[in-house]
Amino acid sequence: MKKLFLVLLIASFGLSYSQTIQSKNHATTGFIKPDGTIQNQNHATVGFIKNDGTIQDKNHSTIGYIKSDGTIQDKNHSTVGYIKNDGTVQDKNHATLGFIKNDGTVQDKNYSTIGYAKGVDMYWSAVTFFFFDF
Repeated sequence: MKKLFLVLLIASFGLSYSQTIQSKNHATTGFIKPDGTIQNQNHATVGFIKNDGTIQDKNHSTIGYIKSDGTIQDKNHSTVGYIKNDGTVQDKNHATLGFIKNDGTVQDKNYSTIGYAKGVDMYWSAVTFFFFDF
């Protein structure tokens, strides 16, 4: 019974654990919780990414969408960019803006590191680093 309790305790901790967004100097700039809540460095909620791909500001007003094919849209469903399966981030004209690496490193189009989002879904990383200001 003690082992089961320990497993459940560890599992519940993992479900509530936030992923950290960091600058290129490893300074914490924000957090993304497993439920898609986006917080600033002071843990104040600044936005949300819903499971259906809807992106909302802190007041739950829709500001954009992430489509299942990697298309990023604004609130009017106009395409503002793309995130490719390999982590390449592009603007609406398919010009490369940057890259999300498998280890969470975020780079600009010149391959300079601009931040880190270890363990954060690459679509969510692209939204927070390249498309919407929270």
